[in-house]
Amino acid sequence: MALKGNATDGRTRSTMSIIIVVGLCCFFYVLGVWQRSGFGKGDRIAAQITEQTECAIPSNLNFETHHSGGGVPNGDDSEVKTFEPCDDHYTDYTPCQDQRRAMTFPRDNMIYRERHCPPEQEKLYCLIPAPKGYVAPFPWPKSRDYVPYANVPYKSLTVEKAVQNWVQYEGNVFRFPGGGTQFPQGADKYIDQLASVIPIANGVVRTALDTGCGVASWGAYLLKRNVLAMSFAPRDSHEAQVQFALERGVPAVIGVLGSIRLPYPARAFDMAHCSRCLIPWGSNDGMYMMEVDRVLRPGGYWVLSGPPINWKSNYKAWQQTKEDLEEEQKKIEEIAEFLCWEKISEKGEIAIWRKRINADSCPGRQDEPRLNMCKSTNADDVWYKKMEACINRYPEVNSPKEVAGGELRPFPERLNAIPPRISSGSVPGFSVESYQKDNKLWQKHVKAYKKVNKLLDIGRYRNIMDMNAGLGSFAAAIESPKLWVMNVVPTIAELSTLGVIYERGLIGIYHDWCEAFSTYPRTYDLIHANGVFSMYQNKCKMEDILLEMDRILRPEGAIIFRDDVDVLIKVKSMVSGMRWSTKMADHEDGPLVSEKILFAVKQYWVGGSKNKTSEQ
Repeated sequence: MALKGNATDGRTRSTMSIIIVVGLCCFFYVLGVWQRSGFGKGDRIAAQITEQTECAIPSNLNFETHHSGGGVPNGDDSEVKTFEPCDDHYTDYTPCQDQRRAMTFPRDNMIYRERHCPPEQEKLYCLIPAPKGYVAPFPWPKSRDYVPYANVPYKSLTVEKAVQNWVQYEGNVFRFPGGGTQFPQGADKYIDQLASVIPIANGVVRTALDTGCGVASWGAYLLKRNVLAMSFAPRDSHEAQVQFALERGVPAVIGVLGSIRLPYPARAFDMAHCSRCLIPWGSNDGMYMMEVDRVLRPGGYWVLSGPPINWKSNYKAWQQTKEDLEEEQKKIEEIAEFLCWEKISEKGEIAIWRKRINADSCPGRQDEPRLNMCKSTNADDVWYKKMEACINRYPEVNSPKEVAGGELRPFPERLNAIPPRISSGSVPGFSVESYQKDNKLWQKHVKAYKKVNKLLDIGRYRNIMDMNAGLGSFAAAIESPKLWVMNVVPTIAELSTLGVIYERGLIGIYHDWCEAFSTYPRTYDLIHANGVFSMYQNKCKMEDILLEMDRILRPEGAIIFRDDVDVLIKVKSMVSGMRWSTKMADHEDGPLVSEKILFAVKQYWVGGSKNKTSEQ
């Protein structure tokens, strides 16, 4: 590194200090041009920041020179590659859920709706444009109810779901009244019904899974009750359901219960939910209910509303025969009993089951001749693994009253309590002490981030992604009702820590960053990338990951990279051709630490008119 030396060390450190001060100043200037939303608030914040900072970069200062011994490592990235905009018809391109590619796959078990990523020769190496007129979303909680029409200009749902109170088109915005197919009176009243049976109010239920979520109104209204739902729905004939959810500021991904296991760890969710989600629960020997059982925490709840529940009263409205609906419910009841779920309520069209807290509380199950226990001992190993009609084993317990896998504290106490996976030693390499140390470290990191980007915790960023989440300590340090974090644990990570993240009352997903993420473009406000590019060296091309980050990041969204300086210099060089503004900063412990932080802002530009940026 260029910082090594003797007589020049003092001058180098002095120069470095000037660089950092000037760098932070210019980053604040970049923040000042953010949020050209047309709603006024961003411009006011920008003016305040600009008034507080006067930027002037001496022309003879170059950060890279002082940090890498005279240039970009290896010397082969010195020429900046410019990435051109894609054609405008790629505005909503989702590489691994592309409609045209999907139709070439079998329809059995929804295989065609699963992830099918493009081969290398079909990948796009261009920038996905935003639609003309794109604006920053409304701040939460207004975004829950209103979405700018220009951001998701599709009216099909307003017609197809008009009588179900899903979404309404009003001038230049969509309005979401909170309705749904099974809750036309609104998600709030529907959740009240569930809360009369399920302990939603006291923090015992914190994480939820919504299968076939629609526009995720259930998850949206659970948020004010401090319940964090992971909602998913396929990219199907109803355009933009998941896109609407994320535009509203509600956690969601494109996904389906098909032939592949869900990308979540075992025992992740306190509650799972299906509101007329059209999943054939009784088919395939109960395989889909068994997958719900895998991700449902011992003692967790499964809610099924709509067909076939209360079929005797509703078969005419559902346009199905009594015999078919009766048989469907009979199969569901049999599978639930086989899984040892206890039915605790059926009222109207809502049925609720509870998973037993351990295997000992399931009398007679061990003697069941049809019992097919899963052969794999790792129920978290799910990436592209085939779903099976088998039952995952409960963790062992020492008494009939003990919760398998460990009992969790109510949220928010759960956030920083010692997770059972840590206290039991089931995550190799992590002890109680190292877990607590990790928490303190990320509190320190986040505090330093906030000194640079003072918009972090004021509500400017709603949808946040941590690309390499570890134990979820970044998300815990930044936890706020104003935001949520999608904690991604890379499939190539040395340790599978996603179960710990869920035990903390946070949500996340497994993913391989050599592939596109299961989301629409422009669905995240802020991306945090800690050590991602060091992790993926020699795994796939840097531009593949950076272009995917650009695809899922909103115009004027922010990125925080944390990595070794030589890696970040390569990143900085590449993104300078992607319409990002960047500035390097030292580690909180000073310039002698080789780990640095690269802050970036994606410039505002839209499709058409040769895609001019906000600064052109």
